[in-house]
Amino acid sequence: MKILLIGSGAREHALAQSLAADPITTELHASPGNPGIAKIATCHPLDINNPLSVATLARTLEVDLVVIGPEGPLVTGAADAVRGVGIACFGPSEAAAQLEGSKTFAKTVMADAGVLTARAFTCTEQSEIEAALDKFGAPYVVKDDGLAAGKGVVVTEDREIALAHALSCEKVVIEEYLSGPEISLFGISDGKTVIAMQPAQDFKRAFDSDSGPNTGGMGAYSPLYWAPDGIVEQTLKEVLNPTIQEMAARNTPFIGLLYAGLALTDNGIRVIEFNARFGDPETQVLLPRLKTPLAQLLFAAATGKLADFPTLEWDEKVAVGVVLASEGYPEEPIIDREITGVEKALHKDARLFIAGAREENGSLKSSGGRVLTCTGLGSDLTEARDHAYLALSKILLEGSHHRKDIALNASIAEKGE
Repeated sequence: MKILLIGSGAREHALAQSLAADPITTELHASPGNPGIAKIATCHPLDINNPLSVATLARTLEVDLVVIGPEGPLVTGAADAVRGVGIACFGPSEAAAQLEGSKTFAKTVMADAGVLTARAFTCTEQSEIEAALDKFGAPYVVKDDGLAAGKGVVVTEDREIALAHALSCEKVVIEEYLSGPEISLFGISDGKTVIAMQPAQDFKRAFDSDSGPNTGGMGAYSPLYWAPDGIVEQTLKEVLNPTIQEMAARNTPFIGLLYAGLALTDNGIRVIEFNARFGDPETQVLLPRLKTPLAQLLFAAATGKLADFPTLEWDEKVAVGVVLASEGYPEEPIIDREITGVEKALHKDARLFIAGAREENGSLKSSGGRVLTCTGLGSDLTEARDHAYLALSKILLEGSHHRKDIALNASIAEKGE
């Protein structure tokens, strides 16, 4: 099977590794790709936010399947364009991708589907914003209605900070704060049938002890030994299936990955957000544990054949991923600095996924805020953390920073200390 993967981040590097490892894959292409992806796929420069360009490349390469990684191409209709030229595509249509593209739309779908979420107001005027902030009180949860590269959400006790962020958005959603542990749970959908993956937990704040601004994600781990029994089945029943059914009823079937960000509140699970694609950095800890061949899974979803697909198989190992970020990230990342030690970081219990990096004259240089993810595998969280941080210690990037507490509290609790 010939596959074209769209994207250039650590998520896409993880997808590329798993797709290439599937025996059904005969050729793997990527656009635009990155230096890590280029080692296992043929990369093609392309404006991935131009749906016609994506479809044209897929047709030129005569691929059997297109896998779209980032949200940008999805909300601009790349999946529609690919299907329009008769090629199977893993990724929702432009209409279905609005589950991520508009938080207001997602709230409407959840209301109609009977999916429980936080109460919220959509606001465009300052008077509406101030009334909503006063209605819910602190902690204030303020979300840009549209896409914001993982940095459109502010959760703060400071009303002035909340108000300033809200006023910077063209349309903003003010929500009540949901108290409780947060988890990410992915569902693979063919528009009718949904297969749930195992849960993961990510760390969105930039610095240790969940301090600093929100980011696209600074690390993650899976599985979650502390998650309630039956959480996957409950989420499938109460969140994923009703949402997919509602989208089908609207004549906008969701084909792709539905990411449910959940809060485990005292009153049960509540949806914090939906994304319309694999999450980053959760993908970097889930895929190294997935034993089921990924290309076969995604092709079955893209061609409406999940109903008869076998149960997903998972490695018993634990995975912990830690993100290395450029100096100044997330506000003003300093890029174009040399990265060394990548080869030294690789060993049998560690995976490395490139994100914001480019190759220049044989050297690797930073090109974005989040540069790479090191994922460690182990028999428990402590061992997986050790392998992740050992790998990360081999990599040198001037001024870079990373969180030192990814999965730390969970590993301590797991040991009963």
